Amino acid sequence: MAGKPKLHYPKGRGRMESVRWLLAAAGVEFEEEFIETKEDLEKLRSNGSLLFQQVPMVEIDGMKLVQTRAILSYIAGKYNLYGKDLKERAWIDMYVEGTTDLMGMIMYIPFQPAESKEKNLALIIERAAARYFPVYEKALKDHGHGYLVGNKLSWADIHLLEAILMTEECKPDILSAFPLLQAFKGRISNIPTIKKFLQPGSQRKPVADEKFIARVKEIFDM
Repeated sequence: MAGKPKLHYPKGRGRMESVRWLLAAAGVEFEEEFIETKEDLEKLRSNGSLLFQQVPMVEIDGMKLVQTRAILSYIAGKYNLYGKDLKERAWIDMYVEGTTDLMGMIMYIPFQPAESKEKNLALIIERAAARYFPVYEKALKDHGHGYLVGNKLSWADIHLLEAILMTEECKPDILSAFPLLQAFKGRISNIPTIKKFLQPGSQRKPVADEKFIARVKEIFDM
């Protein structure tokens, strides 16, 4: 029997958080080996574990997968969260790329100079409300199902819920103009595996604090 997937990353969200979300939603138990020092990272680099000398890295099915998109695509495909055909996969990819763009902007806010944070946060909120969330609201309306693609849970749904919760951490009432997204959030949050991941004590990571930011800057020489 294969062992649990093992995730290699600092002890925080970053690019690994979406991997945690996807595994948890699929009901897959996983282990984490945290990178806490520059030496931890250098050990992975020197022993050949990192194809491009970068993390995140996930050990799964005898492979050491790197590159966030490749990791997520593999997990989505393995656990039947990637649509039933090429057309559904294309739609999932498009929706995921949109939420990835939005979450990427949010992810980097804590690492930006204090004088630019407020301006950039306002831009993120404007983009979420005017560019990204209207797309998903319309998709749910036009599709007529409880999910973005097909008639079952997919990677696109899981990624969108993660993006919604991240954006609400920036602006709690961001969904006030999006009733279908509000209902979507409630439905997807109550899927048993996801509900479990959202409970205190799960492997979901908190918003980056100053301690985590300092550690990451030290590890990666930022």
